[in-house]
Amino acid sequence: MKKILLSFLAIFLIIEEWLWDLLTAFGRSLFHWLKLEQFEQWLSQTGPTMALVAFSIPLLIVAPINLLAFGLIANGLILQGILTEVLAKLLGTLLVARVFALTKPQLLTFAFLNIIFTTITHWLHWAHDKVAETTVYRWMKQLRA
Repeated sequence: MKKILLSFLAIFLIIEEWLWDLLTAFGRSLFHWLKLEQFEQWLSQTGPTMALVAFSIPLLIVAPINLLAFGLIANGLILQGILTEVLAKLLGTLLVARVFALTKPQLLTFAFLNIIFTTITHWLHWAHDKVAETTVYRWMKQLRA
């Protein structure tokens, strides 16, 4: 059972890595296409409080989409709800990843965010190390390459 769970986790982690890389590159291109380089420059140099506000905005944008997805599922529109949730996750990851990349040093000056970031990073490294030992993960990495 442990091998099966680690195999599913391996697949999940590799897909997450692909999506993170893809969405980060897409976000960079989108910001460039929208000519938001000056905004990015400002955002990367802003103070911690403004960085926290900027980091909160994508979360506030995605929250109503998540509620819509939940409402669709609750009303029996399962496929529409799942697709809406997938859209919310992709949009959220795109926006949050971009803003976090630009404001990480400022955000990590907040003790609670630093603790959360450090804890999550530790868990991810631990899980990644466990999963990297699996055959499925090595196979998926070769497939990715």
